[in-house]
Amino acid sequence: MHTDVETFFDPDTFTLTHLVVDVKSGMCVVIDPVLDFDSKSGRTSTSSADNVISRIKDRELSLEWILETHVHADHLTGAHYIKSELGGKVGIGGNVTMVQETFKDVFNLSDLTPDGRQFDKLFANTEHVLAGNLSGKVIYTPGHTPACVTYVFGDAAFIGDTFFAPDFGTARCDFPGGDAAVLHQSLLSILSLPDDTRLFLCHDYLPGGRELLTHTTVKEQRQKNIHLTNAADADAFTIMRQERDATLEMPALLLPSVQVNIRAGTLPDEESNGTRYLKLPLDLL
Repeated sequence: MHTDVETFFDPDTFTLTHLVVDVKSGMCVVIDPVLDFDSKSGRTSTSSADNVISRIKDRELSLEWILETHVHADHLTGAHYIKSELGGKVGIGGNVTMVQETFKDVFNLSDLTPDGRQFDKLFANTEHVLAGNLSGKVIYTPGHTPACVTYVFGDAAFIGDTFFAPDFGTARCDFPGGDAAVLHQSLLSILSLPDDTRLFLCHDYLPGGRELLTHTTVKEQRQKNIHLTNAADADAFTIMRQERDATLEMPALLLPSVQVNIRAGTLPDEESNGTRYLKLPLDLL
């Protein structure tokens, strides 16, 4: 089945948000939406999410699901905002509780219950997500984080940060709960899909200034991904990934993003002065 997919690009975070549509029923799914955030001022805005909302309204679609491929460390999710505007349910992989448990301690979030209740649905491995005539399979693909999943709708797979474009490689694995050897297993799981399966990216960083890539294919990743073609086996990949990760800086938006994203995009409550605050742990990470 050829799946109807539209993609929206946020140039500030290099994030790709995908709209998956069942043309017959008019039901749709949004995957990995963005809430705009200016780290210098602390201001949020909704222009990226509003672009998606406008398109859903223009096509007279009904939103069934807002799906997260993982707890993102490089952008705030727009899931809560889109849900407030259009309805729908927010879903994520069941291992999000592991990520919540870790960052509850990092940020000393006494009000956070790390059982996933902030989301409408925690998906089990191989479970299906339904929207009209669409049936998507959830595949656990950890390694970048424990909670990473891939959603497969027909010939389209939404792979989060497992693979990037072939010329950029694969996900880092040095966040809490990350594991390069586990990521390699997840990459092979994705590559077991049919060769012509379209793999929709969560980010494209436009290396060398090339044009934007929204998706690639299983065959292209197998033949051209620089981190797989340069690593002969799982051990070589793990060593390469660990050595590379040791040179990487922390993502600029990790601290604000994770605090919001483990709550399914809900911003902190206003304090007594009517202002919301995010925490910044000192000398910890």
